Amino acid sequence: MTKRVNLLDTREFIFLMAIIMSVTALSIDAMLPALGQMSQDLNVSNANDIQMVITAVFFGMSIGILLYGPYADAFGRKNAIYLGIGIFLVGTVISIYSTDLTVMLFGRAMQGFGSASCRVVSMAIIRDKYEGVEMAKIMSLIMMVFIMVPALAPLLGQGILLFATWQAIFWFIFFFALLGAIWMHFRQRETLTPENTRPFSISSIISGSIETVKNPVAMGYTAMTGILFGSFVAYLSSAQQIMEIQYELGDMFATYFGILAFAYGLSSYLNAKLLGKFDLHKICFFYLMFHMVISLTFYLISLGLADNLPFNLFYIYMMATFFCLGGLFGNFNSMALKPFGHMAGIATSVISSIQTFLAVIVGGIIGQSYNGSVQPLILSFLISAMITLAIFISVRKKSKASAK
Repeated sequence: MTKRVNLLDTREFIFLMAIIMSVTALSIDAMLPALGQMSQDLNVSNANDIQMVITAVFFGMSIGILLYGPYADAFGRKNAIYLGIGIFLVGTVISIYSTDLTVMLFGRAMQGFGSASCRVVSMAIIRDKYEGVEMAKIMSLIMMVFIMVPALAPLLGQGILLFATWQAIFWFIFFFALLGAIWMHFRQRETLTPENTRPFSISSIISGSIETVKNPVAMGYTAMTGILFGSFVAYLSSAQQIMEIQYELGDMFATYFGILAFAYGLSSYLNAKLLGKFDLHKICFFYLMFHMVISLTFYLISLGLADNLPFNLFYIYMMATFFCLGGLFGNFNSMALKPFGHMAGIATSVISSIQTFLAVIVGGIIGQSYNGSVQPLILSFLISAMITLAIFISVRKKSKASAK
């Protein structure tokens, strides 16, 4: 049964879930200011190759996601978190002591593989406690807290680099993840009930996966999230090149990057408020339309300019984009998971895996197309918004038809 959202009762839960979910974000965003130094220390010859330090995390996560959902359904949510964070910590140590790009990418992929548990299992825990609109509200509040980590992470990384090397950033990430696991151990009860336990077997995983992918509405929202997330990954991969080098922001890159994250957090907060007054699907439609219109507008502006888009215009565009994404990701994930309360772990694994695979493919292609201009990035956001809107309309039609 769905529980009512009560901030007084759920405040610590919201903060704990935000911390656990932010392990991956911290391992990505805190490293962005260090990519230049890492490129030199690891002897990276092609400037675009250093982007793989970011995409390798998502690659590892896309594989790990397949494991932790079934594991969490069989052995408990907390045990799955402990396993994943343990692997994450090993990957962090490998990254710290890497001396070339190949070893670094292996360590980063291992970090992603381990941190996949934080994403999958936290979503399963939230689904154990809430569903539908109530889950979307909680997700919005969690994202509002969560976004503080990627907002401050580049500043943190930049600050550490003033006194130490990039390896020190990894050590900070190491202890952040360890403390999150300790907090969960002592303060969060196990949410998997005996009746929802599923055996950790190939047949159970296959049957649960088939049930998930055969749900057209869930797969629709899964595809939408993956496509939008792909453009977001492309931005993360190229953010250091765009802001620090192309726009010559230097050390101010971390500050500007962090401010963008606050637009995401503001949107998440407003989304939680709007869900109490308006239909969830109408809210999503508004965000998608606004995202498409703003992307089309700025893409046309970029075509009309002889030189690159001025930084102030690019920054306004990214603020608007982050605002839209802040309202969409939580809502889409909540709707994708709504039918699977009886197997939240494996459903989250399947859905998150598909989303991440899509994001890695889309983001990798877009990131490698960076040519000193932000035009390919804006175009990618425009195309992803158009495709997502088309899928959204199709899914809504199927939902209404099945409800009759």
